[in-house]
Amino acid sequence: MTNNKSLLIAVDFDGTIVENKYPKIGEPTIFAFETLKKLQEKGHRLILWTYRYGKELDEAVKFCEKHGVVFYAVNQSFPEEEYDSKVSRKINADLFIDDRNIGGLVGWGEIYRIILEEKPEHLKPKKKKGLFSFLK
Repeated sequence: MTNNKSLLIAVDFDGTIVENKYPKIGEPTIFAFETLKKLQEKGHRLILWTYRYGKELDEAVKFCEKHGVVFYAVNQSFPEEEYDSKVSRKINADLFIDDRNIGGLVGWGEIYRIILEEKPEHLKPKKKKGLFSFLK
């Protein structure tokens, strides 16, 4: 997935960045903060996208800041966005990292590889052949 394009990446907190101990804050998931910091170093913008709100949300944001990650936005598509109950809460992001994906969280090492390293051969698009190449 490596390219020059900066991605907007929404990241869940409980069960993704930290072990799920909601409403408490669990231990950091292995390689989560290292990967998030590397994504930011490469120019990607991170959004904390979580169920948390109020005091629990403030604690999560401070916990991440303590571990070196300051988010571009929190529970919104961009920092200046104002909440409007008439508009969908779904945010605009290129990627979503969440433990509730089908198949669960793949692990931060794999997330790092997928986003920051070159795609393996079997994931690269196949070269298109001519219209009648199947006749050869």
